[in-house]
Amino acid sequence: MNRIQNKLQENKKLLSIYFTAGYPSLNDTVSIIQDLEKNGVDMIEIGLPFSDPLADGPTIQASSTDALKNGMTTEVLFKQLKDIRKTVKIPLIIMGYFNPIFQYGVEAFCKKCQEIGVDGLIIPDLPVDVYHNEYQATFERYGLINVFLITPQTSEERINFIDSISKGFIYMVSSASVTGSQSGFGNTQTNYFKRVADMNLKNPQIIGFGISDNKTFTQATTYAKGAIIGSAFIKHLATKGRNNIKEFVTFVAS
Repeated sequence: MNRIQNKLQENKKLLSIYFTAGYPSLNDTVSIIQDLEKNGVDMIEIGLPFSDPLADGPTIQASSTDALKNGMTTEVLFKQLKDIRKTVKIPLIIMGYFNPIFQYGVEAFCKKCQEIGVDGLIIPDLPVDVYHNEYQATFERYGLINVFLITPQTSEERINFIDSISKGFIYMVSSASVTGSQSGFGNTQTNYFKRVADMNLKNPQIIGFGISDNKTFTQATTYAKGAIIGSAFIKHLATKGRNNIKEFVTFVAS
């Protein structure tokens, strides 16, 4: 069983953290992953920086720009992660856009992920139909779970189709805006969380976008299996560096 599937079976609410590979410095990637695990994070999304990140807000866009300037590439990331499973046991997911994966070669990318112990991928601009028709067999051949995003505007028919071809969790975007653009959840969001929870999907949901502190983490996990924090953690790295990761995790999940 995939590490993501094992983690989802644990009787707890999950905290997943996103950060951009190669930020703040090129060689921070592995130490950030290790520190996040050591301080109790359940899953990690490793952002593969891209020059045109459509779903990302200004904080993550800026970190991607810096990471690219630092020299981060797909090949560099794979080299950095080649021994990651000697020290890290929790699920690792690469989040990136389809163009760099396509340029690398989809099968070659999936094969490399399997070799180094990456458990899944989140590719916001890969349509679910295209994945299902063209790439699902390749992903599954290399043991990779592909995670799909839904928004408040996604129809129930579409959500049910995504659920039918998913084998991990569904990434529930809290709003239709970009990452890092809101604080707190109002009735519109909580009604959406409840509506999807009441659909009784076979895959659990993890909520992302707008989670920044214990209050929003608790709000999100009332209706879902877990929550994903990205922009708030990037801001923490920018202001306090990677030596204060314990402080951030405690602030969110205590």
